[in-house]
Amino acid sequence: MTFQPQDQALWQAYRAGDKQALGLLVERYYGALKHYGLKFMVEEAVVEDCIQELFLQLWQNRLQINETESIKHYLLKSIRHHILQYLRTQKRLIRNELDWDTSVGADIDSETLLIRQESLVSMTKMIQDQLATLPAREREALYLRYYENLSIPEIAEVMNVNRQSVSNFLQKALNKLRTRWLVHTLLAICIFFQKNFL
Repeated sequence: MTFQPQDQALWQAYRAGDKQALGLLVERYYGALKHYGLKFMVEEAVVEDCIQELFLQLWQNRLQINETESIKHYLLKSIRHHILQYLRTQKRLIRNELDWDTSVGADIDSETLLIRQESLVSMTKMIQDQLATLPAREREALYLRYYENLSIPEIAEVMNVNRQSVSNFLQKALNKLRTRWLVHTLLAICIFFQKNFL
């Protein structure tokens, strides 16, 4: 995943000392950083403080900050680091095991869909239940890959693991979800046929 030309220009301008360029980067990526940060099961105020601290450090250290191919990747990795530091100071990070929120994002506007199709309620619940059974790192890898659209190398850097570990997280998670989804689907079909044809 690479910079959009406008991102590249903003990043270079910020590194050259343009406060307005950094402000535009804050506006562009604040929502994604907050959404990702909240997945670590910390209070909203903590995530907002971590984001503020991140951008303050970016400004203070702008002369030492290097060029980067993906600003989103860079910022997600940075906010993850800030939140993990917070959890360590609060003694809430034990052996690097994270809590990970499995709820469906509000920005999907699922409420409108739920009103029209009641079946989405049970499907959403089923997906959340299945995601909740996965280890936190597998859930995080899925989120970064399919919600934030990061590449495997970018996810590896964000999560501070090697690429093979990311591939393993994704493969294991998807295999578990496929197996469970298949079992649930087959059970639903069996129940449907029993109710309607027996």
